[in-house]
Amino acid sequence: MKAARRPEVRLPELTAWEGGELEADGDYDGLEFADLDLTGQGGGGARFMDCALRRCVLDEAGLGKARFLDSLLDGVRGVGTGLAGASLRDVELVDARLGGVQMHGAVLERVVVRGGKIDYLNLREARLRDVVFEGCVLVEPDFAGAVLERVEFRDCVLRGADFGGVRMSDVDLRGVAELTPARGLEGLAGAVISPAQLLDLAPAMAAQLGLRVLP
Repeated sequence: MKAARRPEVRLPELTAWEGGELEADGDYDGLEFADLDLTGQGGGGARFMDCALRRCVLDEAGLGKARFLDSLLDGVRGVGTGLAGASLRDVELVDARLGGVQMHGAVLERVVVRGGKIDYLNLREARLRDVVFEGCVLVEPDFAGAVLERVEFRDCVLRGADFGGVRMSDVDLRGVAELTPARGLEGLAGAVISPAQLLDLAPAMAAQLGLRVLP
């Protein structure tokens, strides 16, 4: 079992962002976005390098294909944030409160998601490598068709996940509470689970195999 490599985010001295709205394909380097309402703003294809987003509102923000590199997202919140095809590398996402985040086709590498709650996270066809979910609550996340390599779930709630067509390698699910996949039980191949989790999954596995369990 190979452990995930965690990011080492060391931000330089940051400059407060005093610009207007985000720009598509914008280039943001060494900036701090704090307590801003970015609702509906369009930063598709933008590049955030050595940046911090703190307590920002991201409702319906359009950040498709944006790149977050060596950055911190702390206390962000929003519904319907668009991050399809985005790239996150060496990023920490801390205490987020998000719902309906669209991250299908995204690439996450050396990312830690710590604390907070994310509802209906769409990671269909995404690629996750060296990603750690730690102390967070994920409600009905959609991993269908995703590739997960060296991904760890530590002290997490993972409720009603879709693992249909997922490919896993060195994925540690032993720290998950309520491991009850809504779909795609076969997608757990390649993951590591605990004996207690195996017992919890036994009824679903028997049903999938067409087994009848009688006294």
